[in-house]
Amino acid sequence: MFRFESFHMYGVLGSAMITAMVSLRVIKSVNVRTLNGEAIVIPLKIDGKGYRYWIGGALFGIGWAFAGACQGPLFALVGSGATVFVAVAVAALMGRRYGRFRAVLPH
Repeated sequence: MFRFESFHMYGVLGSAMITAMVSLRVIKSVNVRTLNGEAIVIPLKIDGKGYRYWIGGALFGIGWAFAGACQGPLFALVGSGATVFVAVAVAALMGRRYGRFRAVLPH
């Protein structure tokens, strides 16, 4: 992907972004409702300096690079016998639990 020899990953990411943009535009303009009849409300984004996104993205990318594998198939890799990925799976689960402890951590 990073050699720009294949369009596969860019095509998947690009089509997902376009689908999300069109879907959000339709939801906002047509007043789409949930199956329960409740209005879908998309709150306004509060723009900041963006440091947390840059830092979070960098940490995510560094972890991905160190792992040497996409996060999606981690448990399949462990199940197939690649036990070295147990440490990566544990770290991914710990990162996933961040939301639970976010309120008590310093920011």
